[in-house]
Amino acid sequence: MKVIAAYLLAVLGGNTSPSSTDIEKILGSVGAEADSDKIELLLSEVKGKDITELIAAGREKLASVPCGGGGAVAVAAAPGGGGAAAPAAAEPKKEEKVEEKEESDDDMGFSLFD
Repeated sequence: MKVIAAYLLAVLGGNTSPSSTDIEKILGSVGAEADSDKIELLLSEVKGKDITELIAAGREKLASVPCGGGGAVAVAAAPGGGGAAAPAAAEPKKEEKVEEKEESDDDMGFSLFD
């Protein structure tokens, strides 16, 4: 991922086709180790391609990735398996708000800002 980020930084800086040396310089400037195999693989994959087209293609692929969200609600079967149906919606429990008493510095005899 850091190799891709360094490549994109080089392109953003105005270098339309960064070399492995350019990417190594960027990674070295932040103290990251540069893996030459990964750099060469990236450069071979993006050679001759426009970066804006690659980003657009990547966005299309990410659009099809599920992002989580609401899952299916599991309904428990009624015990005994009899003909009686479970209530469709249980009443929500009322939560009681318990207010915690804030600790005071008054009992210590001094304040931090006095």
